[in-house]
Amino acid sequence: MDTEEARPAKRPVFPPLCGDRLLSGKEETRKIPVPANRYTPLKENWMKKIFTPIDVSALTKATDFVKAFILGFQVEDGLALIRLDDLFLESFEIIDVKPLKGDHLSRAIGRIAGEGGKHDFTIENVTRTRTVLADVKAHILGSFQNITMARIAICNLILGNPPSKVYGNIRAVASRSADQF
Repeated sequence: MDTEEARPAKRPVFPPLCGDRLLSGKEETRKIPVPANRYTPLKENWMKKIFTPIDVSALTKATDFVKAFILGFQVEDGLALIRLDDLFLESFEIIDVKPLKGDHLSRAIGRIAGEGGKHDFTIENVTRTRTVLADVKAHILGSFQNITMARIAICNLILGNPPSKVYGNIRAVASRSADQF
């Protein structure tokens, strides 16, 4: 038989959600998975930099802000997601662009970053985005059009195009888009 001694530690019991609370919009929750390597930075910055600027009425924006921090963006970059309406966050895996393994994958990551982060920094400045390279994933924060330019530049570097050609292409596209406005 099932006794209390045989059962594992008790889990908290939450009352079931009733339909009228869901329809009224008073309570809403979101779960954001946090990898182990981001626990410490999240704990250190939670009260003073992350929890304070969150507006409960804009839960989707708050979720995006916390996700951006967990992915590795600076708190200030994540705050821009809350304050500005036309900023988005996009992520993709390097192996989705070109199936690479081992040393080939490491070289592709190195081509994106460049020596001392030079390529990544140039892409950020020309496209007016923020990028984070985390293992085999690339995360881009910016407006839709700027994310597209940055993604194309990163994909071209992954495919092996020379950095000078990639810079020239994104500068030309960026200047054309600046002339349109």
